[in-house]
Amino acid sequence: MKYSFRKVMGAEKIKRSMERIAAEILEWNLGGEGLALVGIRTGGAHLAQRLLKLLEREEGIKIPVGIIDITLYRDDISSMESMPQVRSTDIDFDVQDRVIILVDDVLYTGRTVRAAIDQIMDFGRPRAIKLAVLIDRGHRELPIQPDFVGHRLSSKPDERVEVELSEEKKTDQVVIGVPE
Repeated sequence: MKYSFRKVMGAEKIKRSMERIAAEILEWNLGGEGLALVGIRTGGAHLAQRLLKLLEREEGIKIPVGIIDITLYRDDISSMESMPQVRSTDIDFDVQDRVIILVDDVLYTGRTVRAAIDQIMDFGRPRAIKLAVLIDRGHRELPIQPDFVGHRLSSKPDERVEVELSEEKKTDQVVIGVPE
């Protein structure tokens, strides 16, 4: 299907959104103690690294960060026509009794987040898992809501929302695609 894209967020708005999310996390947690970040590959992993820099700069402490690939935890993997590429998961810290901030770029149906939570729980029992997303586009199929949101975007189910980041050699922006 072909889409016609328009920009809904530029680099400066993404930067301000990430700064606001970092401030909200620190306010909610009363600082950075006991926090760990886990980014969902790929966009969420990049945003987790950005969030890490903001949190560590503000708090002056080291915060563990990990990356997960939810491919094998997807609830539709058996119905896929071809096997998707599985990449590594890297959580090299103990999740036990930590507050995990799960980071993703776009929250849509909630299925990716459910898979990520399942995978994190395989590593241990965190004190809490909180969800931080740059974009919440609605249309949930599961009862999952973000705790920290950069931008709420009205969209239709047949539209595409894409986060483009400099870490992927693109210009920082969020675009929405309407089917042509």
